[in-house]
Amino acid sequence: MKKISNKKILITGGTGSFGKAFVSKILSLAPDIERLVIYSRDELKQSEMSKEFPTDKYKGIRYFLGDVRDADRLNIALEGIDTVIHAAALKQVPAAEYNPFEFIKTNIIGAQNIIQSCMQNDVENVIALSTDKACSPINLYGATKLCSDKLFVSANYWRGKKNKSFSVVRYGNVMGSRGSVIPLFLENRNKNSLPITHNEMTRFNITLEDGVKMVLWALENSIGSEIFVPKIPSYKILDLAKAINPNAEIKIIGVRPGEKIHEEMISSSDSAFTFDLGKYYAVLQSSNDEKINYYSKEGFKKVREGFSYNSGTNDQFLNVNEIKELIRLNIDNNFE
Repeated sequence: MKKISNKKILITGGTGSFGKAFVSKILSLAPDIERLVIYSRDELKQSEMSKEFPTDKYKGIRYFLGDVRDADRLNIALEGIDTVIHAAALKQVPAAEYNPFEFIKTNIIGAQNIIQSCMQNDVENVIALSTDKACSPINLYGATKLCSDKLFVSANYWRGKKNKSFSVVRYGNVMGSRGSVIPLFLENRNKNSLPITHNEMTRFNITLEDGVKMVLWALENSIGSEIFVPKIPSYKILDLAKAINPNAEIKIIGVRPGEKIHEEMISSSDSAFTFDLGKYYAVLQSSNDEKINYYSKEGFKKVREGFSYNSGTNDQFLNVNEIKELIRLNIDNNFE
């Protein structure tokens, strides 16, 4: 891939679920990559990851302890880097409601530090990971990620004449990611009951592999200022429960603080500046005529006025058997 070969890449949150999958994919594509920096604050995870991807086998890989809250450390880590994938975040919705300052420090101030350090170090291409909870947020986590999204998109306005691109990739629940509902249900699959917050609840679903592919696609195709959104299926929480433990009693425990019944990735307010790219959508800034004209000239069409992309009204829904197969392929090969 033209933007991966001979590149010097840094990934924040590099020891997380996405980070490990991304690193694995990059090393499979370019095992002799010039530099691949795993930037995270967890020394134990870095130690464990270095056994899986050792520096004596992959000469370009580096493990760099640091926090996105620490601008000075970021400046050191980003020296000579040309591509940044920003995956570091605090993301647990209930925790955000009770620890708001900590989420602001990591998700907002951390994003600002990334942008400023990238500007100072002449990083060419930045892709920031986002979440469906950043669209029309009702919880603090979503609000911090919306603010982060706005920061990255707006960075394209004050880059001056420098050849830099800042874009965002926004997607839904990642199958099997830490703290998500599927691992929770799998832990309880042999119990007599499963806890569900609301029987009408739906969620978007994306595999780690597809999330990584989307980021690689964005690296190849972004021109800056876009929020890219994938076309992915939804599932009903009740169907997920049936797939994992069909004999379990369903216990409705009530919606958690800050939780939505349905998630949204594109709001109707965004529809006037959203383009259908085929496999993905691109949400643009209302004031960015240059980018809007670019996508129009490339032959892409805007979505219809009032369009919204909601997990509850999605035209793709996984059934119970499809959910089982995805769990088997992506989480547990022995799942039946």
